[in-house]
Amino acid sequence: MPEDPAEALAARVFDAAVATSDVIAIALGDRLGYYRSLAGGDRTPTQLAETTGTDERCAREWLEQQAVSGFLDVTDTDTDTERHYRFAPGAATVLADQDALTYLSPLARQLVSAAGHVPEVAEAFRTGHGFPWAAYGADMRESQAALNRPGFLHLLAPQWLPAMPDVLVRLADGPSRVADIGCGGGWAAIALARAFPRTRVDAYDLDQASVDLARNNVAEAGLADRITVHRQDIGTVEAEPYDLVMAFECLHDLPYPVRALAAMRGLGGPVLVADMKVADEFTAPGDAVERLMYGFSVAICLPDSMSSPSSAATGTAIRRSTVEAYAREAGFDRVETLPIDHDTWRFYRLG
Repeated sequence: MPEDPAEALAARVFDAAVATSDVIAIALGDRLGYYRSLAGGDRTPTQLAETTGTDERCAREWLEQQAVSGFLDVTDTDTDTERHYRFAPGAATVLADQDALTYLSPLARQLVSAAGHVPEVAEAFRTGHGFPWAAYGADMRESQAALNRPGFLHLLAPQWLPAMPDVLVRLADGPSRVADIGCGGGWAAIALARAFPRTRVDAYDLDQASVDLARNNVAEAGLADRITVHRQDIGTVEAEPYDLVMAFECLHDLPYPVRALAAMRGLGGPVLVADMKVADEFTAPGDAVERLMYGFSVAICLPDSMSSPSSAATGTAIRRSTVEAYAREAGFDRVETLPIDHDTWRFYRLG
């Protein structure tokens, strides 16, 4: 007999609840430094508590949860307090290695941050007045930057920019100037400056806390002499033409995307935009990426965008046709989808 639809959906919701409990525990492990401690070797609950400055009983419960969920292996089962725990195969790369392309602990922290603001987002849905990015707090801001960091550092220069060979030559030959719009934590600017020693980068963002974060990251990278982070609306920028203008994962958040793209066009040089890789048309049910993007849109991106008056209210599910329409309205004659393979982003060259 066919499975009862209600029972099937109930099973799916139950599985989602189990997965959500994992996400919450991963966010705790990331925030408390548990994964960083475990990256140093096997830990008992007492050792984990001591190395992270946390309570032993709570550390033990977290370790047991991680082991039950398959993220940790138990290497000694004599007593509750003396069990040794270590990463299961592959888990350290996903949960603790901030430079790995498979690093996803920040994603869990980001989702938990969003869940913590459901009451405010619900009110934003009632009023249509939105809920601004800054109000989501440090967990949201820092996890977003950490999530994108490995891709920028490992892929931007060697894999993404070769899709624009003329730009690659210009940056390699130098000297050159690049504008990074919506810079967030500044990792794209850092990646460019590291890869191209004769390149200077102006990074722009309107969120003061993000600007502070980017400036700290740039200083720690030793690149403050070639990267300048500005808290400035790009519509007010007056500068010599840039050799490249790039905007990663921010167009869908902007309340006035056409105005922003027109300002980018005014900065001279080719414009590289990367935004969400959703289906070309709305289709229900959608695949996993589409579901994730709508989840982000409901909880974060659409409320953020709508916190500005008369917003375009694009949302995270920004389709190829939407980007093309915005670009043409902003005055671009050419919109090219670049042949760059990425699980969640689509890349456009505007000119």
